[in-house]
Amino acid sequence: MAHQHDHSGHTHSHSHTNNAGENIKVAFFLNFFFCIIELVGGILTNSVAIMSDALHDFGDSLSLGLAWYFQKLSGKKGDNRFSYGYKRFSLLGALINSVVLLVGSFFVINMCIHRLIEPQEPNAKGMLILAVFGIIVNGAAVLRLQKGSSLNERTVSLHLLEDVLGWAAVLIAGIVMMFVDFPILDPILSLCITAYILSNIYKNLRDTMRVILQGTPDNVNREEVEDVIRSTPGVIDFHDLHLWTMDGEYAIMTVHIIVANNIDTHKLKCDLRKKLLEKHIQHPTLEFESENESCEFCEECR
Repeated sequence: MAHQHDHSGHTHSHSHTNNAGENIKVAFFLNFFFCIIELVGGILTNSVAIMSDALHDFGDSLSLGLAWYFQKLSGKKGDNRFSYGYKRFSLLGALINSVVLLVGSFFVINMCIHRLIEPQEPNAKGMLILAVFGIIVNGAAVLRLQKGSSLNERTVSLHLLEDVLGWAAVLIAGIVMMFVDFPILDPILSLCITAYILSNIYKNLRDTMRVILQGTPDNVNREEVEDVIRSTPGVIDFHDLHLWTMDGEYAIMTVHIIVANNIDTHKLKCDLRKKLLEKHIQHPTLEFESENESCEFCEECR
């Protein structure tokens, strides 16, 4: 019997974690700096879209700071407390961000409803100036985060995309209200953006919970993995195959493989490792069993 632990993905994963942490760090400082300007600007322009977004951004800054911390923590290697390392801590950052976005969205909806019932005239010219500035600052952060692929980065990117769309709405509302007396356009556009963001929050929460519950990774096709194992010379059969992921990207697999007698298990390990890596599995643990060996995990042997 032999075991194979593949650590070939560690270097790449650690590099990716560093890049993700740097991306979120940039997003945090941009968001914190701008939400202060935004709060002052919202009060001066009397715009519900700007004020609600400013209050929402203060919550964003807190969650982005936590996301940055958890992303850095996720780069730590395994120890006695967490043998697989701290990769899953990045999911905690994504989860907190999603919850903050959810709470903030309902807060915005509440403010918008009040403004629809009791419309107030905002300062259209001030809205235009802040909107242009907001689109530039938040747009730069979104472009930076689009290079990443972790769930944490995706959730943070959603935060900033929400801000970009919000400022685009403020810009449109400001232009229209410079020529037309239509104050309820401001809360109407905010409601439309919030509905879009809520749909994306649902998707992110769904993906995050699937990883936490150890579902099969989205980028791994179980049938293809089974075909790879089954078609490898020397393999008679296999059982007890499990697939999961630590953070939505780093895929792990364990499997018991029945091999022919006198097979070169070292060569078989190398062949399988290369093939499985092509199927996006960075950490396969392979247990080999002889044809006549009974296994407590095999249903046919029970």
